[in-house]
Amino acid sequence: MNPYIDIVLRSVSVYFFMVVALRLFGKKQLSQLNTADVILILLISNSVQNAMVGNNSSLYGGMVAALALFFINYIFKKIMLKSSFIKELVQDKPEILIHNGKTEFKTLSHLGITSDELEEAMREHGVEHYNQVKLAMFEIDGSISIISGDVTLKQTHHKRKIHKTLGNLNN
Repeated sequence: MNPYIDIVLRSVSVYFFMVVALRLFGKKQLSQLNTADVILILLISNSVQNAMVGNNSSLYGGMVAALALFFINYIFKKIMLKSSFIKELVQDKPEILIHNGKTEFKTLSHLGITSDELEEAMREHGVEHYNQVKLAMFEIDGSISIISGDVTLKQTHHKRKIHKTLGNLNN
């Protein structure tokens, strides 16, 4: 077999392995990285490198592996946009953490979110007490969004980027 086709097949296999592994270990891991998580990601990348390129440590071998990963990621995202089954298989749905001041303790426990983490998110959104929260959601990207019942509260802190198709809304 052509060594570059072998690299492509290995890279695609590792890609799908990582998609499954990340799905099994949960979305929280992706948005709230601590030092141990960064180390884990670095070690995983190092450990799967040989699985992708095998004995071929040439520049072309690395470029073929990278190209295969970019290509399969592009295709996989397109498939997820068109197939709700695949999207649901890979991505979780947003989950309610607090509704009208009532905390969903089962959901928090299931997701592994501590009360300290939830209170931190509330403080970032300018909310002091649970009973002031109209809705708190654990989003698919792992962030916690908070909607308070306070109509005077205008500004919150979020970590989202504006999508390029929305452009600048202040114009």
